[in-house]
Amino acid sequence: MKTTVQSVHFDADKKLLEFVEGKLEKLGIHYDKIIESEVTLKLDNASNNENKIAEIRLHVPGNDLFAKRRCATFEEATDLAIDALKQQITKHKEKIRQV
Repeated sequence: MKTTVQSVHFDADKKLLEFVEGKLEKLGIHYDKIIESEVTLKLDNASNNENKIAEIRLHVPGNDLFAKRRCATFEEATDLAIDALKQQITKHKEKIRQV
C-alpha cells in the first residue's frame, strides 16, 4: 500500500510520520485490497486544545473510505480516525460479500 502524508501549517517530525505509517500498515491486516492511503495532518487555529486534525482517505476498489478526527494530539486523532476506518472497512467488505 502506498502512503502519502501531508502536514499543513507545521513540519511533522519523523516519530509522528512513523506512528501514522505504522497504524496504516496495520489496516492492511483487516483488508488487503487497499490501494493507497492519503493522510493530511493539520493544525487548526482554534483557541481550545483540540486543534489537531487528522484526515485519512483510503482508496479501495470501487470506493474511497474517509475519516476525519479533531483531538488534542495528532496521535489520538490518528487513532480515532483509524478506528472509524476499521468500521467502514467492515461495512465495505459486507457489501462486497452480498453482491
